[in-house]
Amino acid sequence: MTDVPPPAAQLDLTRLRVLAAVARTGSVTAAARDLHYAQPSVSHHLARLETEAGLPLLQRAGRGVRLTEAGRLLADRAEEIIARVEGAQRELDALAGLRAGRARLAAFPSALATIVPDAVTRLRDLHPGLGVGLVEAEPPEAVDALRSGEVDVALVFEHVDADGTRGADDLSRFETTAVLDDSVHLVTADAGTSPAAEASAVLRTHAADTWIAGCERCRADLLARCSAAGFAPRLAFETDDYVAVQALVAAGAGVSLLPGLALRAHRNPQVSVTRLPGATRRVLALTVGTPAPPARALVDLLVASGGT
Repeated sequence: MTDVPPPAAQLDLTRLRVLAAVARTGSVTAAARDLHYAQPSVSHHLARLETEAGLPLLQRAGRGVRLTEAGRLLADRAEEIIARVEGAQRELDALAGLRAGRARLAAFPSALATIVPDAVTRLRDLHPGLGVGLVEAEPPEAVDALRSGEVDVALVFEHVDADGTRGADDLSRFETTAVLDDSVHLVTADAGTSPAAEASAVLRTHAADTWIAGCERCRADLLARCSAAGFAPRLAFETDDYVAVQALVAAGAGVSLLPGLALRAHRNPQVSVTRLPGATRRVLALTVGTPAPPARALVDLLVASGGT
């Protein structure tokens, strides 16, 4: 009859945390303070851990303690074990968050008509338990809603200036994820403008025309680009409705600039479109701090939809 070895001792995770704290801080007193435990409780956990390990882990050193060889080995392993357990817990929390939860998104109209539906559909296919709330908002209003906690994600855009620099918005307090670079196009009622090496050359061919401006940011971009081309556009109409802009252009009321997403959302067959070389606006997804799993998943899918 063979002897069956006794079962290996189970090392308690709480006691491993205590040993790691002693190794990190250098004393039982400091470990108790770091863990917000009473010192007798720390001493009790260490004594029980030595029993479980079957080896002495600490030895007296003057008024303090130091780790034995076995104590140092176990303390090193304890750090690894704790990190792995905490990582697994984060992954489980993320998985639980994707089984039930809600992501609230504020986005501008042309994004709501194009990349947002695709991202929402993918999100619901991947995570059927998630809910999605949508609010239409231009970038300033979307940022305000994010700052106040009304939404979890703000989808915004900022124009790349005529000299190639970014817009002046201070987004430093937000986590920023690039979704796509959206091209800018000249929209006319004629047969279109021949492609040119520079955006300024394209715009100058319509310096004498009347112009239709879009939202406040798009209007500012139009004025800046025309100024860089050497003229001030004569604005006849202003509307942030890209369907109305194209209808006005088709009726001969003027020419305009529209981003690619607006033209993807609606394209009037009676207008011609010329892409402005080098002219873009950046579409960004903003969150506050580390987003909850539903919001993070939505941001990732917005990026995926923006690339298609």
